Amino acid sequence: MPAKPFQASTRHQPDAEIIDLRGEINAAAEAGLSAAYTEAEGRNPPTIVLNFGEVSYINSTGIALIVGLLARARKAKRRLLVFGLSPHYQEIFQITRLADFMTVFQDEASALAGGR
Repeated sequence: MPAKPFQASTRHQPDAEIIDLRGEINAAAEAGLSAAYTEAEGRNPPTIVLNFGEVSYINSTGIALIVGLLARARKAKRRLLVFGLSPHYQEIFQITRLADFMTVFQDEASALAGGR
């Protein structure tokens, strides 16, 4: 099966910016992920929400990229929330302890409510 190229887009919600992620999060996603995060943080929201609903694959480099976003959020005293993870990636977030530092929600409505 061919790799699904990474894409990211941002959208505004009251009190939060959402980054919709699609495809594979690996080394090839670094520039796109960073650009989307920079765009979102440029609006100075208190919370940034990552939507993993259309992410097909995350490798160890992808996890490292997510850790980098978490570091950027913490440095700016901004909350970074997550929703749309498959059960497999929910488990990965638990194993890697990412879930200890960013709250994982089932859906967008829950994430937005939890981010207030």
